Amino acid sequence: MTDAIDTRRLANAIRALSMDAVEKANSGHPGMPMGMADVATVLFTKVLKFDAADPHWFDRDRFVLSAGHGSMLLYSLLHLTGSKEMTIEELKRFRQVGSRTPGHPERGHTEGIETTTGPLGAGISNSVGLALAERILAAQYPTLTDHRTFAICSDGDLMEGISQEAIAIAGHYKLSKLVFLYDDNGISIDGETSLSDSVDQIARFQACGWNAVRIDGHDAEAIEAAIKATEGSDKPTLIACKTTIGFGAPNKGGTEKVHGSPLGAEEIAAARKELGWEYPPFVIPDDVKQAWEKAGSRGAGARAEWEKRLAALGADEKAEFLRRQRAELPAGFAKAMADYKAKLYAEPKEMATRKAGEAALTVVSQALPELVSGSADLTPSNNTFTKNMTVVSPGSYGGTFVHWGIREHGMAGAINGMAIHGGLLPVGSTFLVFSDYCRPSLRLAALMKLRVVQVFTHDSIGVGEDGPTHQPVEHVASLRAIPNLNVFRPADTIETAEAWELAVSSLERPSLLVLTRQNLPQLRLEDKGNLTAKGGYELAAADGPAKVSLFATGSEVSLAMEAKAKLDAAGVPTRVVSIPCFELFFDQPGAYRAEVIGTAPVKIAIEAAIRQGWDAIVGSDGGFVGMSSFGESGPYKEVYAHFGITTEAVVALANAMAETSA
Repeated sequence: MTDAIDTRRLANAIRALSMDAVEKANSGHPGMPMGMADVATVLFTKVLKFDAADPHWFDRDRFVLSAGHGSMLLYSLLHLTGSKEMTIEELKRFRQVGSRTPGHPERGHTEGIETTTGPLGAGISNSVGLALAERILAAQYPTLTDHRTFAICSDGDLMEGISQEAIAIAGHYKLSKLVFLYDDNGISIDGETSLSDSVDQIARFQACGWNAVRIDGHDAEAIEAAIKATEGSDKPTLIACKTTIGFGAPNKGGTEKVHGSPLGAEEIAAARKELGWEYPPFVIPDDVKQAWEKAGSRGAGARAEWEKRLAALGADEKAEFLRRQRAELPAGFAKAMADYKAKLYAEPKEMATRKAGEAALTVVSQALPELVSGSADLTPSNNTFTKNMTVVSPGSYGGTFVHWGIREHGMAGAINGMAIHGGLLPVGSTFLVFSDYCRPSLRLAALMKLRVVQVFTHDSIGVGEDGPTHQPVEHVASLRAIPNLNVFRPADTIETAEAWELAVSSLERPSLLVLTRQNLPQLRLEDKGNLTAKGGYELAAADGPAKVSLFATGSEVSLAMEAKAKLDAAGVPTRVVSIPCFELFFDQPGAYRAEVIGTAPVKIAIEAAIRQGWDAIVGSDGGFVGMSSFGESGPYKEVYAHFGITTEAVVALANAMAETSA
């Protein structure tokens, strides 16, 4: 009984800090931290393997607050367990510009935060990726990898569609070291969840191959017993913790009034009385702080033992493990890619860039054993399963390829989690048109500066017979709109290889490779270095001062080259500029961009997609040959002709514009 009372007192420190910080900011969500304080206290003081003195220790248990709106729960835990960064002053600056305590947890912004959460369901899918990464690395480094992943999730997390994809993946792959602690409080912003939801979550998770139990989320003994019962399980586990949102607030607790707004001074005073918490705002008594800091150092011994096991590895194995943790490329990578490109230059090949991507990925994956590829049930079409890869399967995690099933968003979220974990370089793939399903997780990958690669094939109206539902005319532009995301649309085998080089080398900017279904000629025949790294470059110069500059990307670069030949023959000096990556091009110095854009009076952009984004290169008065509508079903060459994306159309537009500018 004493232990239960002590646990409640420790939990009340979380409650007090949370309601005080939200009140001071006059913004935030006090209800979830107050409701889940007992669960979090048991987890952090009795179960979780971590050392506050080394928040990046590789073999720590991972904790994800998927219910990111309750961020003060996590900030309170970090402060109480001894984070040097999370001072009481930072708690007082909750939700203020420049603080370490933003409204939702942000990875990389605040030490001890595993992943950026807030968009509901994101933390759930990240947790699945974290748990899968642990299993894959445990197969490779069994003496160094043995930790668990715990996530606190909410009703809202479980309502989001991505949650179904994620829990199905976890159940299928038997990720037994994954535990969800579900804040089963029955309240959402609108009111009781019964207004909109009647799902039996226990049955739902069990149907997906999980253990699932329900407990009293305010009973410390029941919480501890339920968590410890998950040890040694052969399945992931959901623990539905029946809680009262805003526990301790006598008038607003248990209602939506504590979900997204401060309690107010009167209710906070009443809550302090209800909880027996006699201390002023932001004051933690010494005995409570000492008990929490003891919990924060509880894992120091486990960390020391792990460091001994790391030191005991052979020199080569230890160096390779540490290289992966630092996300460094191995010494032989550059040579492997140089040798591969030398073969392409020696024997030019005409092929679809999805096939060129497969060839390049074969070289990349052989050089990078940490690379784990996968596809959302489009493996034969995406070409991301190379001959040297083996499949990850339930209970057997030694492979390097994951079949994600038809779960694009779940895949993207889990891949983020794998990158967050460290030690792996995850690659996902699907059709470009389905990138819309992935978009929230792509955005979070960019926000978190993750080293992830997504391969999106079937990149344009070149999909042909599949018709407008599968022809992604607006998708490239929308993906280019996401900050800190490299979108590569390579024109041939060389640019595809260069894009792969850049993607795996990019440590703080995710990469998308947008690849064709149809064959393309190899346009680059001379090795001038990785020109794709510049984002854009002159592929073919004009014979004399250029009258026309043609700018294109992907499959349309070869069309631009054909148009150049016709225009040159007609006495119109024309140059061609390839723009494989807008983002890298706009990163270049202004003088370089101006040189590449040039001074030709006629500038025309060509892309089998919408115009959006091209005006930054050709100007608002520049020409455009591309799409302004959805596509059409038919053989791809006929579809191109139908929409006027042809050599003849480019030549006609160039001539018309040249006459106007004369």
